[in-house]
Amino acid sequence: MKQRDYRKAIVDRIAAEAKPPDKLSHQPRLYELAKRLAGTTPFDDEVLFAAAWLHDIGVFIGHRPEDPAVLAKWDNVAYAIDRAPAILREAGFPEGKIEATVEAIRTHLPSGKPTTFEGLLLRDADILEQLGAIGILRTVCKVGRDTRFVYLRDGIKVLQRNASELLSKLNLDSARIIAGERLALLNQFLAEAERDALGVDL
Repeated sequence: MKQRDYRKAIVDRIAAEAKPPDKLSHQPRLYELAKRLAGTTPFDDEVLFAAAWLHDIGVFIGHRPEDPAVLAKWDNVAYAIDRAPAILREAGFPEGKIEATVEAIRTHLPSGKPTTFEGLLLRDADILEQLGAIGILRTVCKVGRDTRFVYLRDGIKVLQRNASELLSKLNLDSARIIAGERLALLNQFLAEAERDALGVDL
């Protein structure tokens, strides 16, 4: 397949399986943000593209468990790295780049320790997606439909944790600059949410 063909195949596959459908916007946004973080440093665009589009397949409804007790222990990264090779081969992705793509997916969580530059880009971009206006939107939209987010306060607690912990986990200077801007907005939102709550438990 030509490059445009396998990229389209990957996008079409994820577009069909991203449920709830609002999860779909994360992938292209993550890819663009990760490229921005690279600056002038060379990277493998094919690996980064595929990793950005496939890294979260394990969080989609239909892929993740429905039972709350099982879901609480679910390893969506292990699921993604298990499924990614077959999806990539089906799409016609270059065989020689599958291992590098899987490796970037493996280390994309804040707790991960990337071994490649593409992994660093993906991980830092994914952390940034949890901050700022996008981070707020992605968290708040889970309230009431995700077993981990029953009340508004559940979302607030996650945002507070993100605001206090994620900056220190970034590796790239370019990511820290963006994080500073996003953290300012997130902290302002949290302060105003607390003020507007009027002492009532959200």
